Amino acid sequence: MTIEWYYTIHPDLGVLSLAGHLGPEAVARFTGAIGWVLPRGTGPVILDLTELRGWSVGGQMAVARAARQLAQEGRRLELAAIPADGSLVPDGTHPPIPVHCDLPSALAAHRAMVGGQRQWCSDAWPEERTAAT
Repeated sequence: MTIEWYYTIHPDLGVLSLAGHLGPEAVARFTGAIGWVLPRGTGPVILDLTELRGWSVGGQMAVARAARQLAQEGRRLELAAIPADGSLVPDGTHPPIPVHCDLPSALAAHRAMVGGQRQWCSDAWPEERTAAT
């Protein structure tokens, strides 16, 4: 199983939502999504994991690498709604990654409104989730 992604630009931040399972077979797709997000938008990127069913250690490491990659571009990675089957354990090699209990809390922390300016998604993104972002 792989992941699907949905990216929304809000004023001064971006939200990258994932659905599926961030396991070894999905790491390249996730890395590609981060690479796609980098030149779009400004400010922090909130990684919305509300629809993520789980993540492997490799998936967690990919998230840590994404935090480093974003930091090199002057942007920060934040997490919203981490999966119940694990949490990101900092290993000291990536910048701090703020964790929010859910997407509305993450947006509220930045005083962002629901419904961004522009949105993109992968081909198989669940349609019912589109209306919620």
